[in-house]
Amino acid sequence: MIKKLRLVKRNVIGKSEIKEVIKVMKSGNLSNFLGTSGKGFLGGEKVLNFENKIQKYFNVKYAVTVNSWTSGLICAVGSIDNLQAGDEIILSPWTMSACLSSILFWNAIPVFADIEKDYFTICPDSIEKKITKKTRAIMAIDIFGQSANLKKIVKIAKKYNLQIISDTAQAMGSKYFGKYSGTFADIGGYSLNYHKHIHTGEGGIVVTNNKVLAERIRLIRNHAESVSKRTHYKNFSFNKIGFNFRLGEIESAIGIEQLKKLKWIVNKNQLAAKILDKGLSNLKGLQIPQIRDGATHVYYVYPLLIDQKECGFTKYKLFRFLKSHNIPVSLKYVNLHLLPILKEKNKEKNSLPWKLVKKKYFYKKNDCPIAEDYQNNKYLALNMCSYNYTKSNLNYIIKMFKIFWKKNERYI
Repeated sequence: MIKKLRLVKRNVIGKSEIKEVIKVMKSGNLSNFLGTSGKGFLGGEKVLNFENKIQKYFNVKYAVTVNSWTSGLICAVGSIDNLQAGDEIILSPWTMSACLSSILFWNAIPVFADIEKDYFTICPDSIEKKITKKTRAIMAIDIFGQSANLKKIVKIAKKYNLQIISDTAQAMGSKYFGKYSGTFADIGGYSLNYHKHIHTGEGGIVVTNNKVLAERIRLIRNHAESVSKRTHYKNFSFNKIGFNFRLGEIESAIGIEQLKKLKWIVNKNQLAAKILDKGLSNLKGLQIPQIRDGATHVYYVYPLLIDQKECGFTKYKLFRFLKSHNIPVSLKYVNLHLLPILKEKNKEKNSLPWKLVKKKYFYKKNDCPIAEDYQNNKYLALNMCSYNYTKSNLNYIIKMFKIFWKKNERYI
């Protein structure tokens, strides 16, 4: 009888984080933010230090910490030039619901473009087909650990005078043509919640090279309605309200130490992926992760595609077998465009600004065929960031895949 896999939960919090947290606790300064003009508007010593280190690490002019990446997305969307209720933002259906909610938050309209084959990220050709006179921005999600096709997306954005938001929550530390993912866009950002590459428990970082956008983001983070007339911001108009999206001193102290470990964590994921690549690459009907030209992958998950016609069995059968041996795989991701909130039959049951919405903004099956096919028939992924995989663990996983393929070889 084959023993089940035993994994150790990943823990990248160590002595250095504990030491710095104790220092903050002893100081009594757990947060130095004030929601008014003046010294406290930008936060305390650790917040400012963490933001400065992010700027240097990712080679960006401005970094703004927030209490979650969801808050960061809300700040990013709210800072877009001339965004009005009813304007459109194009995004992928394959992402976390925070991308959708950050658009709806400002009474803007989500417009879904399909994903690329092989890479799971938003398809540039599909984006261009969705652009209208009301389009204001493209939200490009760097899903699973590598960048979207930003070269093509930037060309489209310039052609139609659109802004780009990069959601790099799952790809922190990955690179695209030598630059860090998330830094090609007008606004980018990273998640710091507990199952990302580095974390502070909860938290997020917004990055940009645009001074005006950075200032708007800071305003939204910290009660814009109270401070929008302060001298520092008098050179541009701004009519948004703000919120308490501020990161504390403890989280920032942890973040400073975690940032030192990012390259090590990324390297560890990449080495694990190489072992999996070598072990799984020859299984008929199984596609291992593909890396686009010019990109590196940091493997938030290890995404696979199952071709049922090639291998002769469904991904569901494989999933059940792997789970029975405690291998941490996920069967499905998300198709945001098919959530109940975006179905026309439910328009009277929610508080969204449906009076602004025409029928074309409601979605149904087959509106994003690649995303839906992958969700229903092909996609399966190994969880990478939540566990500390040893070489023995990885070899066990490969062995289980091969055993399953051998048992089902009569179908091949």
